[in-house]
Amino acid sequence: MEESMGHKLQLKEREQLSVTGVTEVVSFTDTAVVLNTSLGTLIVQGRDLKLKLLSLEGGQTEVTGHISALVYEEPRSGG
Repeated sequence: MEESMGHKLQLKEREQLSVTGVTEVVSFTDTAVVLNTSLGTLIVQGRDLKLKLLSLEGGQTEVTGHISALVYEEPRSGG
């Protein structure tokens, strides 16, 4: 029994990305996927991207296509 899912990335051959700890899919196009995760916002960039698996209850997402970049956004501080 796991109370909170940890955040983990697994990238295979730059064509299949598995992500755990996903709390929300913010946006999705064939060139970028923006995910809120337990450790911040993750931007997946590439081409011909598709969401193959989406299970927000389990916090899992799988993206396929040609993945060229994985970028975490820095949290914005209020002020």
